[in-house]
Formats: sequence, C-alpha cells, structure tokens
Amino acid sequence: MTDSIFSKIIRGEVPSHKVYEDDFVIAILDIAPLSEGHTLVIPKEPAETLDELSDDHAAALGRVLPRICRAVKRVTGAESYNLLQNNGQAAGQAVPHVHFHIIPRFPERGEAVDGKPDKDNGPGLRTTWKPGTLTQEEALELGKHIKRLL
Repeated sequence: MTDSIFSKIIRGEVPSHKVYEDDFVIAILDIAPLSEGHTLVIPKEPAETLDELSDDHAAALGRVLPRICRAVKRVTGAESYNLLQNNGQAAGQAVPHVHFHIIPRFPERGEAVDGKPDKDNGPGLRTTWKPGTLTQEEALELGKHIKRLL
C-alpha cells in the first residue's frame, strides 16, 4: 500500500480537524467539503479497499459510524445524509486508503436532490442511478458462487 495523506494524518504528520479517535478509527472534517459537516471516517489500518480490511478494523468502523453520523446530524441540523465509500479508482476512490464520507444533505439550501441540479450549481453530491436488470436465473447463479466463497 502506498503512503497516503490519511496515513500521514493518522501518524500526526499532517494537521487535521479531528472529531473522533480511538485505537482503530479516526474521524476528521473534510478539507474540501461537499456540505457543512462533511466528515471522513478512516480506519487506522493501512488498507486500500474495504475487502482488504481486517475484521477487527471493520468491526470498529461498524461500531463508530452510527455514532459519528448521529453527532454530525445533530450539530448540522441535517435530517438526511449520504454515507459514501468507494473502492478502487474506477469506483471514484481518490485516496488509496479505506475511508467513509458522511455527507449531510440540505435540500432546503438548494442542494441537488435525486440527481437534479441545484439552484446555484454550488458544492454538493450529485448522484445518478440507472438500474439494470437481473433475471431469476442470473440471480441464482451469481448468488450460488458468492455463497460458496463465504
């Protein structure tokens, strides 16, 4: 794994606006936020993608993510938020270290909702969802192979 900006933040070599830290996880405010309160939740283990993360660090993330989400919602007053996690460059991952984005949503402030453009083209998360199809036969075959590996 490459030495990422998050590795340097975890080691204290790069300053950050830390909002949470324990033995396994650190949470910081994003320095280029998509909305007020945009927070990054980062395991301290140096794994690039979620599937490379140990069970202990994954469990630690699962324990703290809901608490951090609740705190961000309460402080910002957001009723909604996106929890975003990308794995690999093709999926939009910019920093090669597992991390989750908590992105509070404020449609009353003119943010994009359901992929529709916002009023002022300001910052925010834009999503487009174009679902495909899955036949019963495809689902059975794919499901069988996934179950076998688990």
